[in-house]
Amino acid sequence: MFKTLEWTEAGVVLLDQRKLPTEEVYQVFGTYQEVAQAIKDMVVRGAPAIGVTAAMGIALGVKQIETADPVVFVQKFLLICDTLAATRPTAVNLFWAIERMKKVFYENFKHGDFTRLKRAVEDEALQMQQEDVELNRRMGQLGASLLPQKARVLTHCNAGALATAGYGTALGVIRAAVEQGNSLQVFADETRPFLQGARLTAWELQKDQIPVTLITDNMAGHFMKSGRIDCVIVGADRIAANGDVANKIGTYSLAVLAKENSIPFYVAAPTSTLDLNTPSGEQIPIEQRSGQEVTHIKETPIAPHGIDVANPAFDVTPNRYVTAIITERGIAKSPYDESLRKLKA
Repeated sequence: MFKTLEWTEAGVVLLDQRKLPTEEVYQVFGTYQEVAQAIKDMVVRGAPAIGVTAAMGIALGVKQIETADPVVFVQKFLLICDTLAATRPTAVNLFWAIERMKKVFYENFKHGDFTRLKRAVEDEALQMQQEDVELNRRMGQLGASLLPQKARVLTHCNAGALATAGYGTALGVIRAAVEQGNSLQVFADETRPFLQGARLTAWELQKDQIPVTLITDNMAGHFMKSGRIDCVIVGADRIAANGDVANKIGTYSLAVLAKENSIPFYVAAPTSTLDLNTPSGEQIPIEQRSGQEVTHIKETPIAPHGIDVANPAFDVTPNRYVTAIITERGIAKSPYDESLRKLKA
């Protein structure tokens, strides 16, 4: 089984998701600056995986601080955190992980033992990695109860082991259902422009020998209308207090189509993705990425040179289109401002 991310003495090891599915390449990132750039460049992606990777980047940076001056030590630590925080704006797990690492840092900083502090932040990052896999499995078990014994499931982007520390969120629900004996057929949107569905989800499901059919993004409505989709399940990068969901661009379109065709639309995400400080999706920042992701596939141009491009990486699905939100602590349903707050408490 592949490993999305790993902590080693040499640095943070990441499976380079830009090279999948044709190459399975692991790279070592030896400084926190390199880890930050890897997140920005989408070597690693997926909200939970970004959070754990950032925690490891912070632990790596703290480990490499060389000063006995407490003031300078804190200054260097805050620079590390700020650098990681500046990588990607939409996935709230990133900021959740940074705040958790800050808490451990300051709890141990007061003892004045920098060796102990470095060990504590490393242990915290490793704990977050282990917790992520465990909560994904719990989420999968809970979510599997929503899927019919025989189901044709549509998913978008990649919310699997590649998007987490292991097992996955939306794909974790699918994996759990298969492990329980359900007979599933998965339809995977290609997910333009970065092709996470075609390159990553299809690759993961093939590895697990779960039947998967790849479709282009604009085929989803056809398959729903013709009665070939029983439910839709996606992940999330941030969920507002009212249940609005920010996820990979194209998710909103699927949710509207699902509503029109009376198909359940499920979101699977850990409680660390819940942002109760953000009232609605209107306040969620949407990352804008390079136009080259749209005009090129890898290095090959597919559009006229110099064309104007818009490339928002995410969209927001209003809560009225969401049938249920699956977390490791339970399944939330409307009214989400009440059910999500109970899960987060």
